[in-house]
Amino acid sequence: MRLLLVEDESELAKAMTAALSKYGIVTDHTALLADAVEMVHANSYDGILLDRRLPDGEGLSIIPSLRRSGTDIPIIVLTARNAPMERIEGLDIGADDYLGKPFLVEELLARLRAVMRRPASLAEPGISAGRLSIDPFNLTVMLDNEQFDLPRRELLVLMTLAKRKDRTVSRATLENAVYNYEEEIQSNALDAHISRLRKRLADADAGVNIHNIRGIGYLLKQQL
Repeated sequence: MRLLLVEDESELAKAMTAALSKYGIVTDHTALLADAVEMVHANSYDGILLDRRLPDGEGLSIIPSLRRSGTDIPIIVLTARNAPMERIEGLDIGADDYLGKPFLVEELLARLRAVMRRPASLAEPGISAGRLSIDPFNLTVMLDNEQFDLPRRELLVLMTLAKRKDRTVSRATLENAVYNYEEEIQSNALDAHISRLRKRLADADAGVNIHNIRGIGYLLKQQL
């Protein structure tokens, strides 16, 4: 899962990014509404976490234009402005949920699960490949009926490939699924993750292979 966090408190943004990463969630961060709009149109996000008091304006102001442009990404407002009428204002303008600060990360995750279960949201169905069953939201993998544990980045690689099984996935797409904008990516980091993932899948006889498509990216195929 990839989220966009629009938050001007840098320490809070760092803490949230770190906390969400423990649940396998990649978070891009910006403090500006203008940047947020550009990032939404340039990237594929599963949700937006939006503060209200931002340096270049009221966070709610971007919601109508995003909705008019056809963007149905779930939006959760995260703000200290939590009076009843302020919550009503946020929901009426088009936010999917409204959460007052301070909050528990666990509550935020529960609310994300709730908005993504709604029919109009971007909730993803389960993914099957070989002997594997993947839950994209909870980031769990089952091998037949047993839990198949993977390090977070390898799990994100597997999920991204499995969603597009039998199709080539570019390196850029994989890197976007695994790293956020602020992380420095070493040239061989992705290849190292894939190499280790290949070995785990082979050792477990998972019924899938990862193929290197030279100069383009990678492809996941089920074994015949």
